[in-house]
Formats: sequence, structure tokens, C-alpha cells
Amino acid sequence: MPTTATAAILREVNEPLTLEEVQVADPAEGEVLVRMVGAGICHTDATGIDGTIPLPLPSVLGHEGSGVVEAVGEGVTDLAPGDHVVLTFGHCGDCKYCNKDRPAYCEMFAPLNYFGTRMDGTVTMSQGDEDVHGCFFSQSSFSTYAIALATNAIKVDKDLPLELLGPLGCGIQTGSGTVLNALNPSAGDSIAIFGMGGVGLSGVMGAKIAGCEQIIAVDINDERLALARSLGATHTFNAKEHKDLVWDIMGVAAPGVDFALDAVGTNEVIRQALEVTRSPARIATVGFQGLQHDITIDQGHLLLGRELCGVIEGDANPKDFIPALTRHYADGEFPFDKLIKTYKFSEINEAFEAAHNGSVVKPVIVFD
Repeated sequence: MPTTATAAILREVNEPLTLEEVQVADPAEGEVLVRMVGAGICHTDATGIDGTIPLPLPSVLGHEGSGVVEAVGEGVTDLAPGDHVVLTFGHCGDCKYCNKDRPAYCEMFAPLNYFGTRMDGTVTMSQGDEDVHGCFFSQSSFSTYAIALATNAIKVDKDLPLELLGPLGCGIQTGSGTVLNALNPSAGDSIAIFGMGGVGLSGVMGAKIAGCEQIIAVDINDERLALARSLGATHTFNAKEHKDLVWDIMGVAAPGVDFALDAVGTNEVIRQALEVTRSPARIATVGFQGLQHDITIDQGHLLLGRELCGVIEGDANPKDFIPALTRHYADGEFPFDKLIKTYKFSEINEAFEAAHNGSVVKPVIVFD
């Protein structure tokens, strides 16, 4: 029998989400039904609301969920009712890159995360005869109950604060994973990180875990920079206060840093991230400014041995990486909870506004 749930529904682009009753389907083969406990709010959710990412409507967003497994579908053997799980991005588990432990580059990433339906075209949520698209990132966790794939439901220890763990499924995984997996610095290396949102601050924590000697944080918000210092940044720069930011960073990191991470995505910041590095160096960009976004760089920087790459979801295999992050958290090495402010489900639109105006780094919805 379908499960009755309350979901935050997007009915029109750039309109507030509305809490409405929906029916959630029983889990099909390879799926699990999850009672949601918490759900992080991420920039990607906002791009769904404003239409930057085109979605079928009505839709239920949410892709940083955490909760308790209520039921499992046929063929699910590694999860059982009562398990605590973090929900992450959808991936097929069987394509070339899933089999290479790089599921963020799954060949089915787009249909599993953005199309709003299962692969067979059916939906997981409905209101009477109306389809509600509830497969956003194979979860749609802005709902009291959600259907997820067993492959993107990651089991975690029951002694962890489950309501706070959802952001490990995307934003925090992206920032820390880009540093630890894609850049992979060694102890003693240096790194510059641009943009102290949830992704950039998670990169700071990842750099500290890696043992980077210099961790340079750049933003235009002094409060965010102070938070970065508390999380491990050794130097901070408010970009608004430096006429030549690149030159000033080079002044403390000559002849340049070994690695750089752009978590903003603008042309100017990507160029700065490239220009503050030494030769050779590796630079990762994860900031999102739209599906089509031209940038210009000086090819001479690349010819000298610098690499500029884009990274999806921290190049992480969530099955291994999310439990690793929870162990770092339990050991006091990854205090991601310092980024979080919690909101009631009824306050979800206020939580989005707090994320938009920058007053909160990582809003998290906690379900009653």
C-alpha cells in the first residue's frame, strides 16, 4: 500500500515550496522506502527552483537526505528496515565508471538525478491521478517519506546524529572529496580555496585532514573567513580588500600553491585560482554558474604544467567515502556540524532564504 507523506512541492519556477499531502509508492525492485529525519539545502536545489536546471513540474526537490529505512524492495539484501542511511546521488552501479568506483561519472547520471521519474518512466509520488515527480537525485528528500535506490542509500552508524548527516550526501562530500580524492594533496602541500560556502569550507576541513601545511581561504565575508580559520585555514583573504589578490596570495605562498579549489564558478575566480598556483599544479573547479558558462584563461598557465579540471560530487564513491567522513567526524577531525543551522519542515522557505542571503552556511531541515 502507498504511504501517505507530506512533501514540499515546487509547482511553479521561482515560487515558494508548498507543503502538501502526497502518496509515496511502495519500493520497487532495488529500492528502499525511507522515513526522512533530516535534509540539507544545497545550491543545486535552488537552481531547480529558479529554473536554471529544468525540471518537470510539479516536483519535489531535496538531495541531501538522511533517515531510517522503513521497507525494502525485491533484491535489496544489504539494507533492512531500521537501518540509518544517508541518501546521495543516483548511480546505476553497473556502467563503466560505476565499476571503476567512480559513480559520480555514471553513464546514467542525468536520468537518475534530473528527469523526475524512475528509469521506466513511472513516478514515486502522486496526488490522486496527478503525477508528482519525486526522483530528484533518486530521492526527493523534502518529504516525510521518500523512495531511494539501494545504491544511493548509504548505511551509517546508529550512534551518529542522523538529523545532521544529510549534507554528507552532496555539498560536504563535494568539497571534501574534491580535495581528498581529485586533488589528493600530500602532507606539507599548500592549497588555496575560493568561496567559503558549504563546499569550500568542507574543502578546508578536507585539506586539514590531508595535512596541508598552508590552507588559504578566500571569500568576501569576514564571518565566513573566521569560520574557515576555526576549521583549519592558516591564511584568509577578503577579496574585496585586495587590489591585486593574486599578488597578495603569492606573497605568503611564493612561488605559488600546489593546489587550488574554486567553489564559486565565476570567470574571475577561476582565473585567480589558476594564477595563484605554482608549476606544476592542479586546479579543480566545482562552482556552478549555469548550464552554459564561458570562461577565459591564459593557455600559457596550462602549458607550464598546470591542470584545470572539473569535478562532480567530489569524485567520491559514497559507499566508502561517506562512512569515512563520519569516522573523521566521530574522531573530532571533521566538525561539519559547525556549518549547520536546523529548521523545522514548515520553515523550509525561510531556510532557502537564509541560504540565499548568506546568513547560514548550511541550512538543514529536521522532520518532526
